[in-house]
Amino acid sequence: MNTYYETGHSKNVANLEDLISFCVGYGATYNPSKAAIKVANLNTLLATAKANIAAVNTTLTAFHNATNAREIAFEPLRPLGTKILNALIACGASGQTINDFKTLNRKVQGKRAGSKLTKADAGKVAAPTPSDPLPEPTDTNISAAQLSYDSYMDHYGKIIALLTTEPLYLPNETALKLPALNALMTSLTTTNTAVINATTAYSNARIARNKTLYLAGTGLCDTVKDVKAYVKSVFGATSPEYKQISKIKFTKGR
Repeated sequence: MNTYYETGHSKNVANLEDLISFCVGYGATYNPSKAAIKVANLNTLLATAKANIAAVNTTLTAFHNATNAREIAFEPLRPLGTKILNALIACGASGQTINDFKTLNRKVQGKRAGSKLTKADAGKVAAPTPSDPLPEPTDTNISAAQLSYDSYMDHYGKIIALLTTEPLYLPNETALKLPALNALMTSLTTTNTAVINATTAYSNARIARNKTLYLAGTGLCDTVKDVKAYVKSVFGATSPEYKQISKIKFTKGR
């Protein structure tokens, strides 16, 4: 994924609308032979770009909601691990079983599952200033976060398997009993899957938007270059008409 600011994409679309308005204002004089830069097709491009931007915004919100829900679901793991350890000790489990549990629990007690996430990815976003727009989550940060959560689920699954084989592990506390621990595992799996699905939808929306705006030859940024070239050819390089549109900036995502 690109790391281009979302505001940059929206600005390109807004500037296209300005450009089209000027082209319409030229009346019958604006009559290009190239189909892609005729007013009707420019309006189609504008409508598609707006829809793409809206889809990215919608799927990004869903992505943040899913990551927030997953973070909440995983929160009990660390304190729960400490309680289980003491329950094992109290029930008289063997030293080997306790040591095996400690090995797994250390992996849970280490870095939090969200430690590799960016603030944007985790949904813990500090309010940006107008000069500091919020960047999109990137492939690298999303992938790192996913690996972290997958790893934590693996460790927790091994803890449940260990407890299942320990006949002395029979706590009276409901939250520490195996049915509750398995229910938590189900919750972790459900929220993790929701993030995976939200990530796919968000990624696909960004791909569609980037194709509309930046695909070589047919994307918005290349199309407007042809519009400017046509206006320059019709009215001249020093004409007020060309000066109107030459100042409208379009920037490709980095």
